[in-house]
Amino acid sequence: MTTDTSPTLDEFERAARAWISTHVPQVDDDGADLDVAVFKNLDEKHERELVRREAAWQQSKTAAGFGALGWSTADGGQGLDQRYETIVADLEHEYSAPVGHELVMVTVKLVAPTVRLFGTDRQKEELLSGFLDASELCCQLFSEPGAGSDLASLATRARREGDSWVISGQKIWSSGAQFADWGLLLARTDPDVVKHAGITAFLVRLDTPGVQVRPIRQMSGGSSFAEVFLDEVRVSDQARLGAVGDGWSVALATLGFEREVSDGSAGVGGSWEQVRDLAESSGAGSDPLVRQRLARIYTRTVLNDLSAAADAARRSEGVDVGATGSLRKLQWVALMREIADAVTEVLGDSLVADTGRPGSYVWGDHVLGSIGYSVAGGTDEVQRNIIGERILGLPSEPRTDRGASWSEVRR
Repeated sequence: MTTDTSPTLDEFERAARAWISTHVPQVDDDGADLDVAVFKNLDEKHERELVRREAAWQQSKTAAGFGALGWSTADGGQGLDQRYETIVADLEHEYSAPVGHELVMVTVKLVAPTVRLFGTDRQKEELLSGFLDASELCCQLFSEPGAGSDLASLATRARREGDSWVISGQKIWSSGAQFADWGLLLARTDPDVVKHAGITAFLVRLDTPGVQVRPIRQMSGGSSFAEVFLDEVRVSDQARLGAVGDGWSVALATLGFEREVSDGSAGVGGSWEQVRDLAESSGAGSDPLVRQRLARIYTRTVLNDLSAAADAARRSEGVDVGATGSLRKLQWVALMREIADAVTEVLGDSLVADTGRPGSYVWGDHVLGSIGYSVAGGTDEVQRNIIGERILGLPSEPRTDRGASWSEVRR
């Protein structure tokens, strides 16, 4: 919440521009091609350097007073509203600041606010500042091979032994886990109650004995995801985040924060401007069918921007946008797929065979990756269910496991 002593938007924009314009690190890209990847397509060395560079930028930005703008001063923030955060984000884009890796985003925008809500005083004191400035990085350890869209069916177990918990199980699709220091983990602590009630959340250091992280090779070539195996991993009860059995509330909070940032503002994948430039440089811009596609992409881009601005204005007034985040994610995914369809039509064979034509073959990283965001962060079907139930007031879908304990459900 802004106060009478807060800078005006114009004053803040001038100060932020002056600082960002002189502090964005210059990077030698060694003649790198256009980057339109949805998921990072880098080898381990280069992706690690990307994470390091972005985390360093977050630390510099926070030290200069341009991080955690919407947080209260008591929690290490600046006590400003969403409009100030939008100014910084726009300037970062304008000056090509090193932002966009999902691990840093998860740490700063998902895990940190979750710890602020559910953490003990000790957890906040020891962890919150490190998560806010990305000097400590934390991935999500939520999804499992048998629990993706139905996350509450997770089977990773945590049993209590005195003042400790012993955790065993497997997590999958954890973005950046191989570069993370911590994992925000959900585990089943009571199998004899309904599935949503028997889950507890933990903050687990990934160098704890028994934790093994294995990167997953994606069809686009990169390995930005990982699967994480936990074999009798022992953690203190002080690693627990929230009350025993209250892990579903922790998960809902984290997923709510995720929906708030799933609007494409992080610059994931190709953009309207890049597709337009591709059509012009290839000569396809004169094709009436391509022009129709370009018009749809432009329209979606403008509508997404207007929706994001409206949401930011509501947040600045203290209004919780809630399930609207599901609408925004569906809008963003539709835009990415529209872009994928357009570049597929424009490039043809140049999309699947590296002919040496600049700015062509690289678009495969967008086309292949765009499919993934119909699943990542909650499938399209899950988002539609949320919209139907929480915005339209429709009845929830029938469930065969309603009222049954997790251990009673057939698998």
